[in-house]
Amino acid sequence: MVYDYAIIGGGIIGLSVGMEISRKYPNASIIIVEKEAALSLHQTGRNSGVIHSGIYYKPGSLKAELARKGNRQIVEFCEKHGIHYDLCGKVIVATKEEEIPLLENLYQRGLENQLAVERISVEELQEIEPHVNGIAAIRVPSTGIVNYQEVAETFGEIIKQHGGEISLHTEVTDIQFWQEHVELETSMGVIHSRYVINCAGLFSDRVAQLANIKTDLKIIPFRGEYYELKPEKRHLVKHLIYPVPNPDFPFLGVHFTRMIDGRILIGPNAVYSFKREGYRKLDFHFKEFIEGTTYPGFIKLVRNNMAEGLKEMLRSYSVKAFIKGVQRYIPEINEDDIRQAKAGVRAQALDSEGNLLDDFAIIQDRRAIHVCNAPSPAATASIEIGMEVVGRL
Repeated sequence: MVYDYAIIGGGIIGLSVGMEISRKYPNASIIIVEKEAALSLHQTGRNSGVIHSGIYYKPGSLKAELARKGNRQIVEFCEKHGIHYDLCGKVIVATKEEEIPLLENLYQRGLENQLAVERISVEELQEIEPHVNGIAAIRVPSTGIVNYQEVAETFGEIIKQHGGEISLHTEVTDIQFWQEHVELETSMGVIHSRYVINCAGLFSDRVAQLANIKTDLKIIPFRGEYYELKPEKRHLVKHLIYPVPNPDFPFLGVHFTRMIDGRILIGPNAVYSFKREGYRKLDFHFKEFIEGTTYPGFIKLVRNNMAEGLKEMLRSYSVKAFIKGVQRYIPEINEDDIRQAKAGVRAQALDSEGNLLDDFAIIQDRRAIHVCNAPSPAATASIEIGMEVVGRL
């Protein structure tokens, strides 16, 4: 059999692409291949579950546009399919005078991105988050929380209802292009398809290489480590609390997230992982470690961000250092109030000049499309990314 579309990767992006193909081309034959024993075990199943607003992203970028539209799409999808979500809103809090101009810039960016962002007073902040220490804040009402693994599983059910196939335990080892079809060599045999869509997340650059796509980028895995507030301290966080991000560093900094199941996560930090799927500090893969650390772009990134990188490493290995950052926002939290939660790994693309790609990267070829950079807010934007990819087929 020759499928019409083969999708590599069973995370929320691959499943969204499959769902959109099912909707747009109901008679098409689809197969999703996933190397794991279940769907959505990596970035989709290990994130903080935030429905992002799109406030942080450059106006006019794919991230800004698709996050804003995707926010509404996820909410509508959850309502239609009975998935629990909560548009609880979030506050972004300045704790230092030098952060106030950055907070104002963020407010203006929110307006440019067509969001209903609000400046709030310290008194209003105290009403929303009584335990937070801040000198200025803005509120983003459209931010929410959901279980993205549940969302992704529903995408998968819709694909199967339309006749699509999902093949687990199926790792792609080679890709060959022929005149009329693409041949995928996998751990479960050969699959033939008219088109292939690469949504392999942490391994998307590797899959692109198998397809002989030359790109000036490499996926560099950054582990995000979380702590969880113990149940008796959950009252200290009512909604979502974010810091003012460092404009020179591509991560948002440690924040407080109420999960849809009631847990409160604090994190993540951002440390280089010695393995692409390295969720524990001691996880190590020699080939992946050498491949990443010898990449010219990674060497330049380390050189240009040495101080910030060392701070992140310190927060990773020292609970005292982590708590010190937490207490800037909620002074009542101490070491005894937290416990470690599961970590995630962000699939962040880096170019050879040491620049972390700031936008989604979708690369087209004759019989293939490669989604080669889709970190946060990809889960929020997943339905829109699926539409964007299928629109390019």
